[in-house]
Amino acid sequence: MRGMGLPEETAARVSRLWGKSAARNGGRTHLLLGHLLDTAAVAEVMWERYLSAALRRRLEEVSRGRGRLWFMWICGIHDCGKACPAFQALDDVEAAPVRAAGLGWGRLPTDRRQRWRHDVAGAALLRPRLVAEWGSSESAAWVWPLVAGHHGTFPSVQGLKPKHREVQGRGAAWDEAQRAVVDVFTRAVGFADLADARPAGALNRAEQLGLSGLIVMADWIASDSEQFEGIADARKVSLASARQRAEAAWQRLGLRGGWNELAVPEGQLAPLTGRLGVSPRASQQELVERAWSMPVPGLMVAEAPMGEGKTKAALAAAEVLAARFGLDGVFVAMPTQATSDPMYEQVLEWVRTFDPELEAQVALLHGKRRFNPTWREIWESKRKGSGGEFGLGEESVALDPFDAYGAIEEDSEYGMSSWPSAGTCVPQEVRDGPARWFLGNKRGLLTAFAVGTVDHLLHAATRTRHVMLRFAGLVGKVVVVDEVHAADVYMRQFLLEALRWLGQAKVPVVLLSATLPPAQRQACVDAYLSGALSAADAVCPVPEPAGYPCVTVAWALDGTPVAESSREVVPSWRASTSTRIDWLPDVALDGKLLASTVKEEVADGGVALVVVNQVDRAQAIHRALREVGFEGQVQLLHGRLCAAHRAERTEACLRLLGPEAKKERPGRMVVIATQLAEQSFDVDADLLITDLAPVDLLLQRIGRLHRHSGTRRPSAFGEPRVLVTGVVAGERGRPLFLSASKQIYGEWALLRAATLVAEAAGPLSGGTRQKDGWSIPADVPGLVARAYGEAELCPPGWGEAAAREAWRAKEQQREKNAEEFLLTRQREWAAPTLEGLHYAGVRAVSEDDLDAVVRDGKRSVEAVIVRRSPGGYRAIDGTWIGVHGEVDDETVIGRLLGGTVRLPPRLTEAVEAEGTGLVPLPGWVGHPWLRYAPALVLEEDGTAVLGQDRVSYDDVLGLVVQRG
Repeated sequence: MRGMGLPEETAARVSRLWGKSAARNGGRTHLLLGHLLDTAAVAEVMWERYLSAALRRRLEEVSRGRGRLWFMWICGIHDCGKACPAFQALDDVEAAPVRAAGLGWGRLPTDRRQRWRHDVAGAALLRPRLVAEWGSSESAAWVWPLVAGHHGTFPSVQGLKPKHREVQGRGAAWDEAQRAVVDVFTRAVGFADLADARPAGALNRAEQLGLSGLIVMADWIASDSEQFEGIADARKVSLASARQRAEAAWQRLGLRGGWNELAVPEGQLAPLTGRLGVSPRASQQELVERAWSMPVPGLMVAEAPMGEGKTKAALAAAEVLAARFGLDGVFVAMPTQATSDPMYEQVLEWVRTFDPELEAQVALLHGKRRFNPTWREIWESKRKGSGGEFGLGEESVALDPFDAYGAIEEDSEYGMSSWPSAGTCVPQEVRDGPARWFLGNKRGLLTAFAVGTVDHLLHAATRTRHVMLRFAGLVGKVVVVDEVHAADVYMRQFLLEALRWLGQAKVPVVLLSATLPPAQRQACVDAYLSGALSAADAVCPVPEPAGYPCVTVAWALDGTPVAESSREVVPSWRASTSTRIDWLPDVALDGKLLASTVKEEVADGGVALVVVNQVDRAQAIHRALREVGFEGQVQLLHGRLCAAHRAERTEACLRLLGPEAKKERPGRMVVIATQLAEQSFDVDADLLITDLAPVDLLLQRIGRLHRHSGTRRPSAFGEPRVLVTGVVAGERGRPLFLSASKQIYGEWALLRAATLVAEAAGPLSGGTRQKDGWSIPADVPGLVARAYGEAELCPPGWGEAAAREAWRAKEQQREKNAEEFLLTRQREWAAPTLEGLHYAGVRAVSEDDLDAVVRDGKRSVEAVIVRRSPGGYRAIDGTWIGVHGEVDDETVIGRLLGGTVRLPPRLTEAVEAEGTGLVPLPGWVGHPWLRYAPALVLEEDGTAVLGQDRVSYDDVLGLVVQRG
């Protein structure tokens, strides 16, 4: 500061400004300039070790070739607003020397709603200077929101005016100190002055959102008091020391990026033949060749039959896209937790072929990952401390919603409690495993390679706090979305919103589906191109594909949209097979007819898969099957199983019926499942019995039938056969459906599905078939197109027109419901900056709320089942957990959390209506994760009363609900 010629008085004042209080920073005050330089130094390490080549190139373009320097500056300048009375007064001890140096203030407002936040204060003091010294209001306009939004929300420009002048700082002393903070930091980083930091261009809004998330990431790392101890003496603050601290912290935390400029494959099909070791099928070859042909990052839509190998083709295409366009990793989005686990194993195997050490950079993103044995092996056994063990509940600490990493929420007005991180785990001196930092709340997508539920992608398209952190985890990756058809009209609004942002951010996206209606394909293409063109309503008609399988690609080059589909017929890897379809009329809730049918069908051996539309029906069929004395293996899979049982059964089904089963395949077996078995469930059944569902989902279920080549089957199952149930004939043959099916899918889609099934199976009431079964996969695109087409399909008297109108009205309402949570309003899509992005505040406050938002579901909660026992409590497996539920052993915690189950929304509503809700056990209060886990206490008779219902847990049936 003296070298810059600052007046001694101003330098002394700046030297007193604090950025981290001793009370929240491990007992040591950290000066504001020290934190700014720490953050800049972390950003420099991120530039070298974490940012994708594509993003580095963009930052180089907008900074006249000084991308690294400019990234350091924008990350470090984020907290300049702490140089104001509203922040400096937050801690009386820290405020005393600031006031003594001549930076005073009068009375500040105490009303939380009127408090002045330092992120907004930073934008307020920086914006006029940027306009004046950059000589460009356009340049300033996209930069100041990056500062204003670093605590999770982006205000409007009107929000930069405080109601009370005192909070921002009044008088020459404050003006000089605030200018000095900006100038000293800017010169210390390496710019000649603030004018020298002016960008030569602008990032688009999606790129700005990704950059904003990276600023938050740098800030959070630099705010970790365990890695960056406080420095209260300004003479010891320097960029050189900050660089040493940042490098050491990066190493200790074990952070890293992914491929780091992946080499271009030597041959077009090498990613398939060499890395994945497959003999390319025509559809796989088509997808990979299209990835080579796109001139710029774009959207790819691969449509191919179930079992065609779409996922491996997508991974191969991802390698091509990453190498060509400078991406650093991949996110694979799956429809459910159950489908994420096997995909995680597949992606792990693929990533290891690049570098075995990269396995530690593959994250599994869903709430039950601790029950995946591979994930535990990689993410827990390798995270040993110097003492040989990792600390109690280490993952739990990192997942604490108040964030275990330092004082990132210094400001009390954010309503966040401090969380003492010291002593929570054994420090790691040597890292050979993944960084637990990535396990933290909202950070999972920042891992180089990630597999998880599609919700993580959809969350990045919601107007929620810290959405930029989620989006930053997508920028710089290739995004693969499997089973994209599984998104209903409500979820699709968030998917389309995500595609707009990804298109603008130049993120390549690969969508996979076996049964995608043409209108959905077109909507996805238009959304991505709207982003790529920064236009609100881009429309680029997709040519009709030559056949099925097919690949559609779309991109924008020089402002011109392009959409292409496969021009020649792409043969499927196996010839179409005639699949016999028959009715099994039944809507009884006792499951007896289905149980007796299953027993009879597999009396001489075979594997039957029974897929029904509600948990109670699945449980009833299982009970009935036991009552009729079925001899053979039985597995029951549904959403009301506790985490441990669901994981065990899913693994068993894949082991016994998966592609590698061979001799392990049972001679006689029945799998009874709900929609969990509908997609990405790689099992092979000899016979399918299924409740009626919309045609695309029915075809997905059929995809589990005769799925693998070379499977030995009893002679009775030489031909694939489907029995469609969950429906009976009513008056004049009009179908009567299960009430649960109507509630889930709506009557219109079921009526049209029944019509198409009747063509192959004959009328429900008996009659002649129009065709002898369905030819799979040849008939798939035609069936889906007809099911969702505009033409009347059902017989007269079925009331199709009225059902369609009711369906349309409901769909339109659901679209409207989604709009209030979308990240941006459509009419504002072409806005150039992030200013005012959170225009209506933050709607979803918790992860449970957010999950309900993107799936249009009623809110449901997860609870940990415990059993009351004489003198205390036991976990679901009988493990003793103490008088008050206290646990101090990681193994016991694992068994305890294995009893986690998601309550049906009706039970959640009943519990919340009572006003008390489910609460953690008294012994969990001090545990960093269990303290937030509600306990469902089953009394000594094995039941609990929730609202009007009595619930129990059966180790085979799962959570059983007896209606009140």
